[in-house]
Amino acid sequence: MVTFICYPKCTTCKKAQAWLEENNIPYTLRNIKEENPTKEELSLWHSLSGEPLKKFFNTSGLLYRSMELKDKLKTMNEDEMLELLSSDGMLVKRPLIVTEDKVLIGFKEEKYNTLK
Repeated sequence: MVTFICYPKCTTCKKAQAWLEENNIPYTLRNIKEENPTKEELSLWHSLSGEPLKKFFNTSGLLYRSMELKDKLKTMNEDEMLELLSSDGMLVKRPLIVTEDKVLIGFKEEKYNTLK
């Protein structure tokens, strides 16, 4: 089963959701604003993603910019980054696709094709 974690007003999330539906991929929807990922979930997803933890940050978000995280992340350790990400769903890059054995960050059709 696929868990689709998104912010419903996000256009990239809408594109990803449309792709899932067009390709008949069953999923459970989770609104990242209403149900923020926990530190434990983010730690697990980070290990499943194979991506650097910094990829989990929504670098184009207003909150990221207002907190001036571009420079601050350079001096933070992994635990501090996970703590920060779990503090507000709007800091997390979306959409996220979570399966038993993989996590996809953002929407890239070629990566989503691995779900078929």
